[in-house]
Amino acid sequence: MDILLKSARIIDPESAYHNKVRDILISGGVIQQVSASIPLTNEMQVLENIYVSQGWTDSSVCFGEPGFEERETLVNGMRTAEKSGFTHLLINPLTHPVVDSQSGVVYIKNKTAHCAAIAHPIGALTIESKGEYLAELFDMKKGGAVAFGDYKKVINNSNLLKIALQYTQPFGGIVISFPNDTKIMGKGVVNEHIEATRLGLKGIPALAEELMVARDLAVLEYAGGKLHIPTISTAKSVALIREAKAKGLDVSCSVAIHNLHFTDEVLENFNTNYKVLPPLRDTANVQALREALNEGVIDFVTSDHNPLDIELKFKEFDWAAFGTIGLENAFGILTQYTSIERSIQLLTSARKRFGIPSTPIIEGTSADMTLFTPEGSSVFTKNDILSASKNSAFIGETMKGKVIGVIARNQLVLN
Repeated sequence: MDILLKSARIIDPESAYHNKVRDILISGGVIQQVSASIPLTNEMQVLENIYVSQGWTDSSVCFGEPGFEERETLVNGMRTAEKSGFTHLLINPLTHPVVDSQSGVVYIKNKTAHCAAIAHPIGALTIESKGEYLAELFDMKKGGAVAFGDYKKVINNSNLLKIALQYTQPFGGIVISFPNDTKIMGKGVVNEHIEATRLGLKGIPALAEELMVARDLAVLEYAGGKLHIPTISTAKSVALIREAKAKGLDVSCSVAIHNLHFTDEVLENFNTNYKVLPPLRDTANVQALREALNEGVIDFVTSDHNPLDIELKFKEFDWAAFGTIGLENAFGILTQYTSIERSIQLLTSARKRFGIPSTPIIEGTSADMTLFTPEGSSVFTKNDILSASKNSAFIGETMKGKVIGVIARNQLVLN
């Protein structure tokens, strides 16, 4: 079936039609025509008065399968992502067994081959994500892994990080290093700030993150290579990465949508859905993250989507697991803090970083696009959750705009 996007506003700096309203004809999964007006026929499926961009990419998503299907399956996770506007997902190795070999990477690729969105596995940096010995990085790269990291686990051994950065250079591999000094974190569960004291909860100092960011950048400067620092949460982390980029170091960073939106003041009711890592920070740090969105220091925004079943969350705050889902909310929250053009840039720029080909909205290109509108608002409820797990920190929050769907791999997925 042919698809006609009628009077669509194109948000795509790589296209000559950027910020223009055009009709777009898609046939056989390819953009056949972009014009001021394209005549209708009975065979066309028509969508009118929408916005369109290149398909969005999320740089940090967990789906559980294999091993934790009770949290989320790959098939339902991919469909959730598609309906949330994403056509490319970097999937963390938070599985059982851990994705630390080529066969694990190929399993995820094969299991999702029929989906509209494309799965890009992140291979574990170390065997079983134990932080002791490097995993089969080159073999995983050949199997389709786009980066290597042990999700939410720290590379305590600085020499191991150095060797990983050196080893991955010949094949352009990207090392992901989660910044959290576990000794300084101790048994902390929330940000070390007045709120933690007031609520009687153990604090995680900003220093735990900032020390590791400084160390990682020092090792990168010595060893070379490509480094990605995920989900930063403090003003000093922003400053350190800004300085490293000014030196010409090959480093990128992301911020999780919940760290961008919430401050630690929401912890008042001990809702464990707000227990995340890095923790929700105080107002000054969150404001610094929001200001950095438009500077280019923060390369992209991630949902850091981490489905967790009720047994892991319905506990006393100290004992509950860290993590929230967020795929469904990334767009509706992000657009509240920056322009629509910058929002789309933050939702698509992970493509270039992780070697995913761009698909500009021009004639002859494969249709890989997100359909949305920045207009209107709604309140997110539990009924809006598409994920199998319901551990959402965003229930009751106002969403700005709406995702209409995606077109990718010759498929149309609509909400």
